[in-house]
Amino acid sequence: MSAGPLVIVGDALLDRDVQGHAGRLCPDAPAPVVEAPPGRERPGGAALAALLAARYGDPDAAGVVLIAPLGTDPASLAVRGLLPAPVRVVPLPLTGALQEKTRIAAGGSTLVRLDTPAPVPGPAGRAALDAIQGAGTLLVSDYGQGTTAGRSIRRALAARARSVPLVWDPHPRGSGPVPGTLLATPNEPEAATAAGRPARGALRDAAAVADRLLTRWPAQAIAVTRGARGALLARRDHAPLAIPAPAAGPGDPCGAGDMFAVAAARALAGGALVSEAVTWAVAAASDYVAAGGAARLGGEPGTGARAGTGRPPGGVLVAAGGCFDVLHAGHVSMLRAARALGDALVVCINSDASVRRLKGPGRPFNPAADRAAVLRALDCVDDVVVFEEDTPERLLGRLRPDIWVKGGDYDGRELPEEAALRRWGGMAVTVPYLDGRSTTRIAAAAALAARERG
Repeated sequence: MSAGPLVIVGDALLDRDVQGHAGRLCPDAPAPVVEAPPGRERPGGAALAALLAARYGDPDAAGVVLIAPLGTDPASLAVRGLLPAPVRVVPLPLTGALQEKTRIAAGGSTLVRLDTPAPVPGPAGRAALDAIQGAGTLLVSDYGQGTTAGRSIRRALAARARSVPLVWDPHPRGSGPVPGTLLATPNEPEAATAAGRPARGALRDAAAVADRLLTRWPAQAIAVTRGARGALLARRDHAPLAIPAPAAGPGDPCGAGDMFAVAAARALAGGALVSEAVTWAVAAASDYVAAGGAARLGGEPGTGARAGTGRPPGGVLVAAGGCFDVLHAGHVSMLRAARALGDALVVCINSDASVRRLKGPGRPFNPAADRAAVLRALDCVDDVVVFEEDTPERLLGRLRPDIWVKGGDYDGRELPEEAALRRWGGMAVTVPYLDGRSTTRIAAAAALAARERG
């Protein structure tokens, strides 16, 4: 697991969504008249990635740092004001005003987008270079305005990438990844442009484009994102890995690439393999789109199922906890029952050190990253969060679930988390548990079988 904050480097924007009704045409031109209220503003570009990282990340993570050109113009000040408190901003010099992008939509479709001129970023100063050096994980969110083209910032990124994961989300007008990049995440058109090949949309073509990029970019892996079709992961000396997206209804894809990159970076920071990180990122991006995408970011954070650990809008958030060292039928039964009590289920699992304190030497059998990956594969689980303490009380204080669930083997005992739950009106319940199923019994049976074979 990477120590230190997630540091996001790239181009910030101010995005504005105008949703209205188009029921007639202009009398002087064949253009629709959109009757709409003032638009909703939100951070864009690298600033959107920082917002997503803070909103949908592990509450116990080391924080989020945004390094981006920001000035004192109204758009820059608006972006700063829209970022949540966990995001620490390290501004780079900016010549001109921050770029604004306004989407005007009616009937669920975007009619036109209005972009102001892009500014000119200045060189990175000592504060930015120090923040990169102190990163636990790096994410480059390149929107083609030149922030990541500077020699000093590229040198700093390449140096830090020798020690921590670096995810590079590229742009057709931007700079290619620096040496040491662990994962690059272009979408299909971006990948095809960088590879000098046409974007045909077939899986075979995505694989060919990714293979060419592996020869052109100093990245260890390329994940070509394919929208509703998932992603294709290419690595040297590996067969292509095709990751399908979960079936979902239509949604707003704006910001899905940022959600994908953030989710991949978060997973890599937690010790996941690249293949695990990309699989998790596909699910997170799909759920983000299904939950409303960037248009929903002005209000309360939604879970978007796997995309986050916030409270579902108007819904009931359920949390359950345990070590889940060897997942068995009792666990699955309990988690399915827990999910049926609400609209989203977050599973809180003990860290490896916490399991050792509770269960003794030799435990856990499986590290936290593996336990989380197995739990996330269950369709009843919406998110997994790791906590370091012996009990999840501090984490629950951040999640503030409506319901906290333990298995029925806790019947007759007061749960240690109940006092914390009462502070915000939550409640603790037990659900039926399959008797006789436990990790301890499984481990004992395995040890006995090993002795008998020996």
